[in-house]
Amino acid sequence: MAISLAKGQRVSLEKETGRRLDKVIMGLGWDVRAKKKGLFGFLGGGDNIDLDASAALFDANGRLTDQVWFSQLSSRDGSIRHSGDNLTVAGEGDDEQIQVDLSQVPSTIQSVIFVVSSYSKDTFDSIENAYCRLVDAATGSEVLRYSLTGQGAHTAQIMLSLYRKDSGWSVRAIGEKTQGRTIKDLARKLQNFL
Repeated sequence: MAISLAKGQRVSLEKETGRRLDKVIMGLGWDVRAKKKGLFGFLGGGDNIDLDASAALFDANGRLTDQVWFSQLSSRDGSIRHSGDNLTVAGEGDDEQIQVDLSQVPSTIQSVIFVVSSYSKDTFDSIENAYCRLVDAATGSEVLRYSLTGQGAHTAQIMLSLYRKDSGWSVRAIGEKTQGRTIKDLARKLQNFL
């Protein structure tokens, strides 16, 4: 059974799964909020909202060393890969995914921070049921889930971080609302969560 994380909560992946995870998938999903009834009583469906999942890799000195996002679908070393930009939000389940081969992440990388942002500057007032989740890639089972609660005028949210602790990896739910269209806009803000 997956853990439902609260803002600020930290968990060890090894302790939660009872074993060392080599590969995980960070999945992001959301629904477009339905429009309210209009002048003539029609209930309009929401337009597509294009949110983008991204990952920033930091070394032990807090330096940003690499980024994975819709303009760079793989880290330079190949250990982290993005599934590609989903522009339609069609279907059930994750709208975007980032795969992380924890066994191949270079030892110089101390943390990987995941963010979601709206390139088109749509605010989170336009979405609902947003979440991120971490899945064990070997079994397909969900390890943890973090609900991105709260609509608002923000265009981005710093979701969670994977970081090295002792000899394994741990997760921290961040949930910080902010402004930004891409990972490049958020890079400096992310250093506050290392």
